[in-house]
Parts: sequence; structure tokens; C-alpha cells
Amino acid sequence: MTDYVYSFEEGNKEMKELLGGKGANLAQMTSIGLEVPPGFTVTTTACLKYLEEERLIPDIEEQMREEMEELEEKTGKKFGSPSDPLLVSVRSGAVFSMPGMMDTVLNLGLNDKTIEGLIEQTDERFAYDSYRRFINMFGDVVRGISHSKFEKIMDDIKEKAGVEKDIELSARELKEVTKRYKELVGDIPSNPWKQLMDATKAVFASWNNKRAIKYRELHDLPHDMGTAVNVQTMVFGNTSDNSGSGVAFTRNPSTGENKMYGEFLMNAQGEDVVAGIRTPLQLEELKEILPEIYSQLNYVCKVLEKEYRDMQDLEFTIEEGKLYILQTRDGKRTPNAAVKIAYDMAKENQITKETAITRITGEQIEKLLHKQVDPDADVEKITKGLNASPGAASGAVVFDTDEAAKRGDEGEKVILVRRETTPEDIHGLAASQGVLTSRGGMTSHAAVVARGMGQPCVAGAEDISIDLEKEQFTTGGKVVKKDDIITINGTTGDVILGEAPLIEPDFSIEFQEILCWADEIRELGVWTNADTPEDARKAIEYGAQGIGLCRTEHMFFHPERLNAVQEMILAKDDEARDRAITKLMPMQKEDFKELFEVMDGYPIIIRLLDPPLHEFVPKDKETQSELADALGVPLDRIVERVKRLEESNPMLGHRGCRLGISYPSIYKMQVRAILEAAVEVKNAGHDVKPRIMIPLIGNVKELELIKDEIVTPVAEAVFSDKKSDVDYKLGTMIEIPRAAITADEIAEVAEFFSFGTNDLTQMTLGFSRDDVGTFVPNYIQKGILAQDPFYALDQQGVGPLIEMATDRGRKTRKGISIGICGEHGGEPSSVKFSYRAGLDYVSCSPYRVPIARIAAAQAKIESQEKTG
Repeated sequence: MTDYVYSFEEGNKEMKELLGGKGANLAQMTSIGLEVPPGFTVTTTACLKYLEEERLIPDIEEQMREEMEELEEKTGKKFGSPSDPLLVSVRSGAVFSMPGMMDTVLNLGLNDKTIEGLIEQTDERFAYDSYRRFINMFGDVVRGISHSKFEKIMDDIKEKAGVEKDIELSARELKEVTKRYKELVGDIPSNPWKQLMDATKAVFASWNNKRAIKYRELHDLPHDMGTAVNVQTMVFGNTSDNSGSGVAFTRNPSTGENKMYGEFLMNAQGEDVVAGIRTPLQLEELKEILPEIYSQLNYVCKVLEKEYRDMQDLEFTIEEGKLYILQTRDGKRTPNAAVKIAYDMAKENQITKETAITRITGEQIEKLLHKQVDPDADVEKITKGLNASPGAASGAVVFDTDEAAKRGDEGEKVILVRRETTPEDIHGLAASQGVLTSRGGMTSHAAVVARGMGQPCVAGAEDISIDLEKEQFTTGGKVVKKDDIITINGTTGDVILGEAPLIEPDFSIEFQEILCWADEIRELGVWTNADTPEDARKAIEYGAQGIGLCRTEHMFFHPERLNAVQEMILAKDDEARDRAITKLMPMQKEDFKELFEVMDGYPIIIRLLDPPLHEFVPKDKETQSELADALGVPLDRIVERVKRLEESNPMLGHRGCRLGISYPSIYKMQVRAILEAAVEVKNAGHDVKPRIMIPLIGNVKELELIKDEIVTPVAEAVFSDKKSDVDYKLGTMIEIPRAAITADEIAEVAEFFSFGTNDLTQMTLGFSRDDVGTFVPNYIQKGILAQDPFYALDQQGVGPLIEMATDRGRKTRKGISIGICGEHGGEPSSVKFSYRAGLDYVSCSPYRVPIARIAAAQAKIESQEKTG
């Protein structure tokens, strides 16, 4: 018989796939002697079985009964006993941490009879506080009743009682809350076992709720792993002022500082802390209230960090002066904190440099480039909250989550403003620039989710009063309405009226050193895609070792050049075309000179003109008329020429090397500009390494013709005229499947290959990269594709073509330089594939160079782990 249920004594931290992260860690903490309330875990296998059969099979229920009997023996209490009832929590626990995305039921086992026993053991107020929480959660999780309906009842009774906080309600008033909650929910099983079965099924079903699916999609997590269910003896933080609940991090999750950090509430259950219902106290204050508990908690943090060798996020409850640890997990952290924690732990010899490098993700590095409010700017700060997630963002104020999602997805910058957020708000959070809440703390839902997404968040700004009906908030006498622009500074907690000026951040010293560690380890080169000196300088600053793609056509779109380009395209004969090209020549040459000067000592791969000519000419009559006047030609000639340039499928039409063969004067001008610039910069004392790349080669004869009739003759003429030469190389982009298949032939002529993975993906999959938005999201949702193939390289489809071309090219020309220059060059999984495929370098946008450096090192580390 399959084992579907494990007690906490039977598992360990290596069993996450079976017990889920929470269950595995509860078992581990139990095994090392921490004070963990006893319980058992119903496995992910049971969840998948339930989802498959849509029922709890008898084996699962039977094993749960056996474990419940053992739990009764351990606690000395009886599940369902009217005199001394055993109460349990039922919590989800997926393999990967998904904070707040699935469901929890606390105080399960209470009914109208068992509450009498609880009153006898404790007091009436505590008992009804626990009972109303159970009914609320059971109604929400199991019956699907909106939490807001329970809140309305609670707010109504607080208003009648003349109090603001739940904790101020008397036993009589909580009894009334319980009564009205029961009326709202209707039928609640009085049999505790039926309660447990219903709650278990609901938690299993929550694996497929909308917010959990959305969270997995946002964080690229698999959908087929299921969740475990953890049934744990209840301990109560709401029994008295000597009890409480909280969340602790072994290090600061926002800054990475090596100091215990967290929040807590006295006389409260854990849900009160994370739900933002009451603004919690900072953990430092626990030192004054219960110093011995603070000391014990600090010790537990050190034990757990040593055990897991990573920053931990733990939940704790204090019941009548005794500390219990309810769970631990690797803590979510900001990108800055991730870097500092990895660096510090390596320096403390808790982890190796290699482990530190693997702890930092490409997503985190990208988010390190958060903008900040210019400290010298004169801004109007209207209130301040908690600096819950760093970075700054401006946008239009939006109060409705669905509206925020819609407007954000349409490209508008919005700031979501809420009293507090719940897991149902995930879609609005994801689409917003940032979030501002009037309630909650650093571990509230808004704070945790924003940190995970790398978005700014200001939480617990209690001075703001939000009126959802009027769609406005007030603070300090100021009224901010829907669509007003505000700026939130998640680094300082400031809320600013209007759009504040933002500046780019600098990398921390810790991150710069980790990048140096990565450079010591990696073998794969990291180059950049850059068309301007500014981009090139930024790329060098971020550690690029060359330019893997300079797109010459981008230089043509400058307004003062576009007329010359259009004149060239619309020329009626070769003579007129050559006159226009002559105008472009000095402009292109100056562009290349600047790049060679900036990239002194680094190679530059310059791609000759690639896009179809129709991209440079106007389509509307008004602009065509203006162009006709500028060029002094009849309008009908412009219209006729534009019409002739139209193609049914321009991306597969007259572009790339086909243009160079049809109009050789264009490529001759570009080659001359490149080589004259290179010679002049070399003669000025710089080290130049020009590489000329011909796009869209599919047949070696195309490359042979361009080499023999354009590149070589022009180079000889330039070197003769200048009485000086440079060492240049001629290569091609491999972006057509036929080029990959015949790479051995192409390597007879080409001295380097650069995979244009955007077009290679497009032609291999038969997807138009301009139109994939209409169906690829649906493909991903339905499991046909794991992710967008234009974002992450299709290693099963496009990957073998890259491997084939690399292998065949090197058989012909040993030592041929090979890299990729599509957008995949800065995506971590694609970088790692490039290393495994034996490429020499990847090339990406300047701002993704640090990502590629880390990913290249991670590729080497992962390779060593597999082989050794």
C-alpha cells in the first residue's frame, strides 16, 4: 500500500517533493529538537490522486485516522472531545514556497459541544475568538464565501461596540460574531472528522485555484506537482497578553543585514500578522516585552540558518510564555538582500563562492537596476509608510484590482492603492508599477508579493484614509483621487504627490565582487548588442568583452539621415542611388569610428544592412507628400515605389544578404565605412578588431559572392588608399535552418558564426515573432509550450540546430568563433545552453550583461556538479 501520510517524526528536509516544503521542514525541525507542535503531513502524491479521482480514496482517509490517533496520544487530548478537545490547523505546503497562494483553516475541531470544553480549559472570550476564526476560514476555504462578507459582519459589530480593533471585543460580542458567521455559512459539519476531510479536500483543490495558477505562471513554477496538507496541533497566540504570534527572518529580507528581523502581535494568531488586519510590532520590541522569548527566538534563528545554510523565514507562536516554531522556509528577499546575504554567507564561510553565485537569479539581477527617487529633487512628500519593497515608481492612482490589471496590461503605468491586499489581488499587483497599502507590515501579503516580483511597495501607511466608493484617499488634509499621479518610494517608505524624477542605481560593492567571482569561474564570453557609443560604454561598465551585434540599420533612423536613406531607396537608377549612398558614407564612418574608440581592444561585430527596404519609407499619404517635396520628386513616383516595395511576407523576402546582392553599392559603402574608420582609429593609437557580418545567409554561394565581389575588393582599395591595413574577419549570422544544416560548407568562407536566434526561432517554429502574442500565451496556459520561445531558447527544437551548426562548422574550420546575438543571449537558461553547446560567447543588451555573466558562471558550476 502506498504511504500517503507521514508523521513529523518520519520525514526530513530532503523529502520536499513528497512532503512539500512546509512538511519536509516541519519534519526536519522536529528531528533537530526544536519545539514544533506535533502533527502529520498528507503527501503531494495524495493530492495528485485526489485531483485525478476527485475524491479522497479510502487508503488516504484510513492513514489519516491512524496518524490522528497517534497525535491524540502525543497531546493527551481527544479529537472531538467535548471536555478537552484536540484542535488542529490544516495548511497547504507545496514543494516550492508560494506565500498566501493556497488555503489554510485554523482551530479545526471546534463545534457547539467542543467549545464548551475549550471554555473550561481557557476562557469564554478566547474560545469564541477561536471559534469565529474557524468558521470564517472554513466558510472562506471550504464553502467559497468571500472573506469580505465576514469582514462586514465584524465591522458592524465593532461599530456597535464602539471599538476599532478585534482585540477590544468582549466575549459576549465575539459570541455574537460567531452566531452571525454561522448564519452566513449555513451548514458546518459538527463532526470534526468531517470538518477535517472537507478542509483537506479544499486545500488540495486550492492547488488549482486562480491565484495559485497565476503565481506559478509569474514565477515559472510547474503545475503538476500538487500540494501537501499539514495537519498540526494548534497552539494559541490569542489566549492572553502573555501570548502572541509572529514572523521572523534570520536576516533582514529587505537589506540583507545579518540581524534577526520580523514582526509580531501579542494576543493574536498568526493570520492577524500576515493579513494586515492589525499593524504589527517590530520584533525588536519583543526584547522589552518578553526578553527570554526574544533570546530563545534568536537562538532558533541561528540554529535554523546553520541547518539550512540560507536565510530562513519562520513563523512562531508564543502560548502562555512558551515558544513554538510553526514553520520555516528559505526566505523571500529583495534582489539587494539576495546579493548581500549570498556575499556575507560566503565571507562567513557558511557557503562557498560557487554556492553564493548560484543563489542569485537572473530575475533578481535585472531588478537590481531599480530606479530610485533623485535625492536632490524637490518633491512633495504627503505621507510615509513602511519601506516594504525597494525601488521607486510613478503612476496613476487606481483602487480597483481588476482595473489595475486591465490598465497595466494595456501598457499604462498605474499604482495600486488598497487598504491591504489579498491573494486574489495577484493579477492587479503583477500589472502595476507598485503598490501602496494603508494597513499591514513588512510581512503582509502586499510586501511579500511585491518583494518577490521586484516591485516597489509602501505598506502600512496608516495616515491615509481610503474611500473606495469615491475612489480617493486623504492624508494630512490632501485629497488624492483616482488617476492622480503619485510616486512611491519603496526604499524609504515615502509617498510623493506627482511624478518624481528617478535615477538609475549603482551596483553594490558586494554585487561587483560576486561578478568578479563569476568571471573567475566562467568560460563563456559575454558580449553585448550595441549600436551607439552610449550603449557600448554602458556595456563595458557592466563587464562586456566585445560587441556581438552592431545593427547598422539603427543608425539610419536618425532624422537627418533618414532622408538620405529614403532617397537611396527611391532612386530611379544606379547613379541616383550612388549619390544618396555617398551622403550616407561619412555618417556611417563617424558612427563606426566612435564605436572603435570606445571599444578599444574589444572585438566589434558589425552586421550589414538587414531589414527590408519598405521599413524605411512612409506608408501614409501625408508623409509621402512631405517626402516628395523634400526630395523634389512627384508624389506618384513615391507612391508607386512604395507599392513596389510591399511584400506578402517581408521577413522572408528581399532583405539581408539578398539586398546586398541586388544593390551591391549599399554593402560596398558600409564595408568601406567600417574599414576606413578602423584604419583611422588604429592609426590614432587604438586597438581595433573589426568583424563584418553578413545577415541571412542560407547558401554558401551567397557568402562567396559577397566576399569576392564586395568585401575583398573594397578592403583592398581602402588599405591601398590609406597605405595601412587592419586585421578584419568576415562571418555570417546563422538564422536560417538551411544555414545550420550546411554550416560545414559555410565555414569554408566564414571566419565566425553568430546565431541570430530570434530569426532562427521564427523560421524553425514557423512563428511570426510579431504575432505570437495572439496565441503563445494560450499555448503556455494549455501546456503546449513551457514558455515563450522568443524569451527563452527552444532547446528541443532550435537547440539541436545550434549544436549541429557548431559541430559542423568546427569540423571544417577548427577554432571558428561562435556565439549567439539574439535576445536569448541574456536569458539565463539560454546562456547555460550556449555553454553546454560549446559556444564561445553570448551577446545581449547592455543591461543584461551582468545577468549573462552570472548565468555563464552558474553553467560552469552546474556542469562540474553533474560530472563530479
